[in-house]
Amino acid sequence: MKDAAKTQDSCAPRRLALVLGTNEIASAIATKLTEATFAVVMSHAPFPPVIRRRMSFHDALFGELSQVEGVVGKRADTLLEIVRIHTDPNSVAVTEMHLSDIIVLRPLSVIVDARMQKHRAPPDLSGFARVTVGIGPGFEVGGNCHTAIETHPAQTGAILSRGATKAADGRSRELGEAGRERFVYSHRHGIWRTVVDIGTPVSKNMQLGRLSGTPVLAPIGGVLRGIARDGARVPEGVKLLEIDPRKRQSCWTGMDERGRAIACNAVAAIENFILPRSRDRRVYR
Repeated sequence: MKDAAKTQDSCAPRRLALVLGTNEIASAIATKLTEATFAVVMSHAPFPPVIRRRMSFHDALFGELSQVEGVVGKRADTLLEIVRIHTDPNSVAVTEMHLSDIIVLRPLSVIVDARMQKHRAPPDLSGFARVTVGIGPGFEVGGNCHTAIETHPAQTGAILSRGATKAADGRSRELGEAGRERFVYSHRHGIWRTVVDIGTPVSKNMQLGRLSGTPVLAPIGGVLRGIARDGARVPEGVKLLEIDPRKRQSCWTGMDERGRAIACNAVAAIENFILPRSRDRRVYR
């Protein structure tokens, strides 16, 4: 881990940051905030389902080891457990508790809304923390956040000091020359069942699971980069799985280039608010 244990003042409590969401973007941000000596709590949002689970802390909610670049996610069900987890500077607390539960702990320095709910209107949480950051579509600086980070493929990681983030347009960034076609979306709401693990090589038309009894097939060949957890209740029109067509160059663990760009710039924007004149602000990579 890169200097995660370093703090500005060993006697002072670490600044508390709440990250909404447990997906891979939320997890990358939580990792970089931890490196920046924040005490991080991640609050799970059931919509949309998390598919890139090996690149996130999501599976900590199910008692599984979840680690990103040396930072470990640990499940917390109570405020006392959050406090205990934060005694380890390399750990983040992952919980199903909500904002209303967590603000009782102590004042929040930061809220990052990284739920990536592209077609929903995010609430204005700017009254609950010193800095609020919106990630992806639906955010307007000065409207429902203090600053925002762009996730659109054309401007990934751009920091917004005014205006709104780009609306979701259905386009996916290319990965090995595959765009939207590398995903499978749910054709209806239902219970998702699968026995296939992330990282498994797959061929086109291979059955990867069932949605309420209907077989779901691989749209292309490659390596399974992400897939919703077995037993998940999914709504209609959300991503069930993703295939990386790059085969030997495939990536399904850790932090990818997109996540790193968004996370590093989110932390830089936060520190610009908290330490606007400091010469000690670090560059995050």
